[in-house]
Amino acid sequence: MINGPSRRALLAGTLAGTFTGLAAPAALSSPAEAGTGLPFRPNIVVILADDLGWGELGSYGQRLIRTPNLDRMAAEGVRFTDAYSGAPLCAPARCAMLTGLHAGHGTVRENPEGGPQHALTAADLTFGELLQLSGYRTACFGKWGFGPEQAGQPSHPNERGFEEFFGYIGHRHAHQYFPKYLWHNGEKVRLDGRQYAPDLFRERAVAFIREQRDRDRPYLLYYPTNLPHSPSEVPGTAGVYEREPWTRANRRHAAQVSRLDADVATLLRTLRETGQAEHTLVLFTSDNGPHREKGVTPWLFDSNGPWRADKRDVYEGGIRVPLIAWSPRLRPRVVRRPVAGWDLLPTLADLAGVPVPANLDGVSYRGLLSGAGAPRHEFLIWNRPRKAQAIRRGRWKAVRFEPHISGAGPEGRVELYDLSTDRGEAHDLAAERPELAEELMATLDSAIGPDPRLPYGLRSEVAGDEVVVTLENGSAVPWDDVVLGLDGARQARASKVRRVEPGMAISVGFPLPAAGRERLVARAAFRALGRTQLFRRAHGRSALAAR
Repeated sequence: MINGPSRRALLAGTLAGTFTGLAAPAALSSPAEAGTGLPFRPNIVVILADDLGWGELGSYGQRLIRTPNLDRMAAEGVRFTDAYSGAPLCAPARCAMLTGLHAGHGTVRENPEGGPQHALTAADLTFGELLQLSGYRTACFGKWGFGPEQAGQPSHPNERGFEEFFGYIGHRHAHQYFPKYLWHNGEKVRLDGRQYAPDLFRERAVAFIREQRDRDRPYLLYYPTNLPHSPSEVPGTAGVYEREPWTRANRRHAAQVSRLDADVATLLRTLRETGQAEHTLVLFTSDNGPHREKGVTPWLFDSNGPWRADKRDVYEGGIRVPLIAWSPRLRPRVVRRPVAGWDLLPTLADLAGVPVPANLDGVSYRGLLSGAGAPRHEFLIWNRPRKAQAIRRGRWKAVRFEPHISGAGPEGRVELYDLSTDRGEAHDLAAERPELAEELMATLDSAIGPDPRLPYGLRSEVAGDEVVVTLENGSAVPWDDVVLGLDGARQARASKVRRVEPGMAISVGFPLPAAGRERLVARAAFRALGRTQLFRRAHGRSALAAR
């Protein structure tokens, strides 16, 4: 019997031997795939810069700051011109990337701004959890950006899909480049305040890549450095920029960007040296537009390129970001199709061959990496509650400011721009095209609401004298020939289920072992997307909790 997520079905039959001979797919491609594009289930490295503007790389037009390694990466890979962040500032942008939901649906829709640190919840399925569930080894080194600073709480990176974490948990702590402590998984690592945190993240990332050299599991490395966020601090001098006739803050900001460039080069070099580059996709992007904090003047560097405004604004300069995809298997190309931060989760699921969760705002852009094409967005939206909102549909962009914003008037203000002829958003057409502006605002309003996702994943919980293993199909496709198991339990009996439809769940009870509960591992095998899917979850970790 199969029931919805809020009910439990206990099954009878034989489970022994079901998982025998089933192994997680390796990261390497077959000879037939060579030269045709990315391998099946590649290693994935996601590099996220912090407050790096669209125009701060040479490949996007920068002329003062030197970024030779990222420019080479762009020349050898796929460069996106119309890539957008999930929000014009940190926390909601990272939430959108991790969960596949824009800031009109996601859990975190605004920065703390003097209040408590915003957090993810047990209901948030991240791309780390999804790939970990399917057999990837996962790690996160750098700025997580969601609190609280406690081990074991639902928003901790270890609880949201990353087997190893080293870095800052909270948003504000990441402003300290020479911190007195960092977190390694659930423990604080005390430091002397003289070590530069980005160097520590790079060193741990290099070690992680080297550790994977002879392993047969693919891996996901999420590398959210805090460069070049304010304050503009680097060890020693500003290097080649020290003699420039700029302010100290600007010289050191430029040095931060070049240091980020060098760190990326180190990661790519390590992939090549260890023979992993051919089987790895590297994605580089930023969480939002450039900052103008603590003395940095982005107009000196033309950090936002041709776009209007910068960080915190929903004009293009605050939300348009660089996006570069690199792999020796990709042919160099430029993609001008709009993509957004919330497209990352479905793209990674697509690359890993895992059923994509249903009701996401994002779509996979895997096909754009090879030129094969990909689903198009009908529209993109950005939502800053009680401040400003924006929507892009094709060439049209509409912006709305709340009434209490300076200059917005008692009823707020709506602006309309044609990006095909006015990429600087200088000519407001709302008065000329009021019907279009009203139509876009109605679409924007309809796109904002509660989290639309379905419970998805594999979890186990103790119920009386049993350990109940539950598989929840939160995807849009049926899962066939489903079998559940529990490593470490006494032999149990359960039957293979023909099909679990989208939005439904199956649960099996296993006798609770007398000891060794911490070593229990729930397993599921089923058919979906034309292949056998294998999910694995250590006891006590939930994927997407029932609402």
